[in-house]
Amino acid sequence: MEKRRLGTTDIQITPILLGTWQAGQKQWVGIEDEESIKAIRAAVDAGITTIDTAEVYGNGHSEQVIAQALTDVPREQIVYATKVFANHLKYDQVLEACDRSLKNLKIEYIDLYQIHWPSGSFNTEIVPIEETMRALNQLKQQGKIRAIGVSNFSRAQLEEAAQYGRIDSIQPPYSLFWRWVEKDVMPYCIENNISILAYSPLAQGLLTGKFGRGHQFDPQDNRAKNKLFQGENYERAQQALEKLRPIAERHQISLANLAIAWLIAQPQTQAIVGARNAEQAVGNAKAAEVKLTSEELAEIDAIGRIVTDHLDENPVMWNF
Repeated sequence: MEKRRLGTTDIQITPILLGTWQAGQKQWVGIEDEESIKAIRAAVDAGITTIDTAEVYGNGHSEQVIAQALTDVPREQIVYATKVFANHLKYDQVLEACDRSLKNLKIEYIDLYQIHWPSGSFNTEIVPIEETMRALNQLKQQGKIRAIGVSNFSRAQLEEAAQYGRIDSIQPPYSLFWRWVEKDVMPYCIENNISILAYSPLAQGLLTGKFGRGHQFDPQDNRAKNKLFQGENYERAQQALEKLRPIAERHQISLANLAIAWLIAQPQTQAIVGARNAEQAVGNAKAAEVKLTSEELAEIDAIGRIVTDHLDENPVMWNF
């Protein structure tokens, strides 16, 4: 799979990254470690060598599962990205969290270490970004991390963090059906050569087309609270999917691969795609080979707006 540069670093990432929130099991239903391990191995074999996780995914469980899956894969073949949660943003807490993640992942350095949510999120204590960045810069100097990223930051928060050190990536929710990042974050990223690592690139499975009208999620599934799966938003998504199907059929690919191919064709953008099993991981990798014309990209863009033009002004995807 063709690689891309992460921000201004010499780290080469794949346009499709493997997301491993589900491997942590918490907030997901029906996930087994054995299947997660097979999915991770299959993704790497299919060319997806950049893997994204976080300390909060199952309280380190996702990181441990990744370590298990990649125990016999040479370190230099994999780009590891993980995150420190909003409750660990004080100087000492960041250093401790990084050491825990290194231990869980069984590696000596993390390629990309990200602030998962801005300070104060989920009623956490407010910590000045300067303090958190001081810890991250220290980890970088020590060689424990190679690059610093942020996740779920607004443009203003990203600009503030960038005053205290080099930010090479931002991780926002971004898909054909969820496009807040395009408004003001993307122009800043283009200007400052910051990689966009889009999470929920399939709108948590909605863009696969496998959830028909009237689908009900288990109340324990985080998607039960996702705005896109509710009311008129869900109905508009079904209409858009009907219009996307002929384009996917023309290329003989799945709707999921069409949505990923569109996304990784956007400026600075890579897609973090989860996989419950090996089959999904291999299927996701195929999106990197899809070549869409400028006319097709514009057509897909317009179809996506059937959904995005009617969303409320709140850029958070879930009704917590």
